[in-house]
Amino acid sequence: MERNWLDVVSLILIIIGAVNWGLIGFFNLDVVSAIFGNMSMITRIIFAVVGIAGIYSLVLFWKLKTEE
Repeated sequence: MERNWLDVVSLILIIIGAVNWGLIGFFNLDVVSAIFGNMSMITRIIFAVVGIAGIYSLVLFWKLKTEE
């Protein structure tokens, strides 16, 4: 299966989200909120886009599983 730009962007967003959650878990440091403000509109949009990327990755994972 060929990768398209959406697959790459989704993977980058998932990595960003995972690193942010790791920092929250280990150091109680939310980098996204620290940069853009605690639950500001842009912070909420970033969290929503990362969540959508996670959902997209589930679909991508399902497609990869069915190709085997």
